[in-house]
Amino acid sequence: MRITNIEGFNLSSPLERPFGWSNGWISARVVDLIKIETDEGITGWGEGYVGAGGGFVRQHFGDLLIGADPINRNALWQGMFARVYNGNNAGGFAGSAISAVDIALWDIAGKAACQSVSDLLGGRIRDKVAVYATGLYYTEGEFPTRLLDEARMYVELGFKGMKTKVGGLPIAEDVRRVAALRHAIGDNIRLMVDANQAYPAAAAIRIGQQLADLDITWFEEPVNAKDVDAYLQVQAAVPMPVAGGENLRTRYEFKDFFARRAYDIAQPDVVNAGGITEMRNICMSANASGILVNPHVWGSPVMIAASLHLAATIPPCPPAYDPRPYEQEPVMEFDRTPSGIREGIIAEPFDQQDGFLEVPTGPGLGVEIDEEAVRHLSSD
Repeated sequence: MRITNIEGFNLSSPLERPFGWSNGWISARVVDLIKIETDEGITGWGEGYVGAGGGFVRQHFGDLLIGADPINRNALWQGMFARVYNGNNAGGFAGSAISAVDIALWDIAGKAACQSVSDLLGGRIRDKVAVYATGLYYTEGEFPTRLLDEARMYVELGFKGMKTKVGGLPIAEDVRRVAALRHAIGDNIRLMVDANQAYPAAAAIRIGQQLADLDITWFEEPVNAKDVDAYLQVQAAVPMPVAGGENLRTRYEFKDFFARRAYDIAQPDVVNAGGITEMRNICMSANASGILVNPHVWGSPVMIAASLHLAATIPPCPPAYDPRPYEQEPVMEFDRTPSGIREGIIAEPFDQQDGFLEVPTGPGLGVEIDEEAVRHLSSD
């Protein structure tokens, strides 16, 4: 089998109501997908961060990929990485472009073998993965009614946990906002906060200490994503676990965070970290370091499926007779903000039941992408 064509799609879906976090607001959801075709008629879909789509892949990796055997994923990953390594360009778009290609190659390999990606990874440890609701962003006129109604809706839908934002308002206002959420959902629902790198260490410590009585399950990205020392400073001073890693690329960027135990929870993102091939390496390194992995997910059904297959194979941390989500078992982010891309390019969108998502069992990623819908949403 040989790769014959690579096509990219820059998808955009407008939002009826813009929303935001500490360092940005959006009025549309955007995703970059690539489709890799083969001479045997097997097609694979991959996803990368916006800007790392087909044009980037064809320009930088096209001569390496076209005509290559798509099953030889390791060699192709190393070949792509070698192209960007010497100039220290494996971060940013280049790392995400590798991710997009790698995910598509795993999709092809699974379809060719009539096996799911998790089967190719050695088989599932779990058939369903615990998920928490990501939402509760900043919106105009949202507090308190709309925000608290949204939180109560997640409880009614069966979620056992949810995540909100901090860092976009003065600390006192954010603390009041989180306290209102805790009161609205009760004591038995997990509540996480995500600053999206909003603070210097001192401010992160200040808000972390003020949230101490609200039973926060983790404090996500409190400081700059690559500042190991700031993470350690925050980690030593706040009572809740500290999480991060969604913006890092490859195992090399995770190395110091794991070696110095700067995370309590690692959150690699399959469309950033280097695809399924490299994220597997990252997850196992975290596990060996005693660091729980909870994958970061905020994209299309391609990303959701790839993350589910990975999460299905991550060992408990540490091994336990009855491992529990949030404690020893991975729990995966499940974005609940409006998205015509997440819901509109697949016949049966993913839907949780009682706080869990089933791992797809079909060949490859196990999802059927509606190419007509993709082209309709694409600006390319």
